[in-house]
Amino acid sequence: MSKKPAPDVVTLVDVAKVAGVSRATVSRVVNGNASVAPSLRESVERAIAETGYTPNLAARSLVTRTTGSIALAVSDMSAGQIFADPFFGRVVSGVTQAVRPRGVQVVLAIVDDEPSRRQLINFLRQGHVDGVVLVSTHSDDPLPAALAEAKVPAVLFARPSEPLPISFVELDQRAGVFLAVDHLVALGRRRIAHASGPLDTPAGRERHAAFRERLAHHGLTEAAHAEGDFTQAGGADAMRALLAAAPDADAVFVASDLMALGAVGVLHRAGVAIPDRMALVGFDDSSAALTCDPPLTTVRQPVEAMAGQMAELLLEQIAAPERTLQSRVFQPALVVRESA
Repeated sequence: MSKKPAPDVVTLVDVAKVAGVSRATVSRVVNGNASVAPSLRESVERAIAETGYTPNLAARSLVTRTTGSIALAVSDMSAGQIFADPFFGRVVSGVTQAVRPRGVQVVLAIVDDEPSRRQLINFLRQGHVDGVVLVSTHSDDPLPAALAEAKVPAVLFARPSEPLPISFVELDQRAGVFLAVDHLVALGRRRIAHASGPLDTPAGRERHAAFRERLAHHGLTEAAHAEGDFTQAGGADAMRALLAAAPDADAVFVASDLMALGAVGVLHRAGVAIPDRMALVGFDDSSAALTCDPPLTTVRQPVEAMAGQMAELLLEQIAAPERTLQSRVFQPALVVRESA
């Protein structure tokens, strides 16, 4: 029996012909070089997808001294918390979509204690991956400072709690909270409570401060405040506390959609009609917002775009370590549904 001929191997030259660019341009895109114009990069990435080109990672690593992989680290959360929260799925999606066309693999690292923190730093120092994008959930997390001290390529999701020589992306949290409060006030709500995230996290603290600031702008004070933990169970606990503390509240700003999902269940069981008796606005515009009954009005955080930008900044840093550290600030938007 004759052997079936091996399929043709797609080369950089083949990709260059399809994209209408030089072989050198294709090589720069594949190797994550930041000097390629966005329009040319898009043409090359389309050609890679069309031709099915797969980079020879072993050969590339000899030339570039890189591994063709990055780490996505989530700090101060357990695996159970991570996989239960749609926010983190959106981060993973944004990062992988950004790096996949360049043949870069993503390694997930869950850093939930001091030994795992040391293990990650050693992993990075030993060059097993080329850099790390980090989602850190607590302001006192020592990992961002440890990454800066180790001088490994790194990008954070959210501004570090102290000035550090490290790149980051962030949402304009204050603007997002203002959108939520302004919407509730425009609906005629005057007794507005807040189910916040944990106040030892930057997001929880910033959203709570912005909430109180915007209420004051409208001549209002918060009806009540209960601290949650960005989980569905935490949202339910916070909602029960708010109903007890402010039974006459007519609206609640909830610090995350997942918390709002828990809050909605408590309101239903208490016989509180949404939105007639109690209006709710969440934060994130995650899949949990559509799981709510009624569907949740929420502040959209463009998580996928933010995570993709993290990956882009990291690849630029890996390709050109001498580049100035950078930050990107994203703007929120209000998504109006049936809860408010």
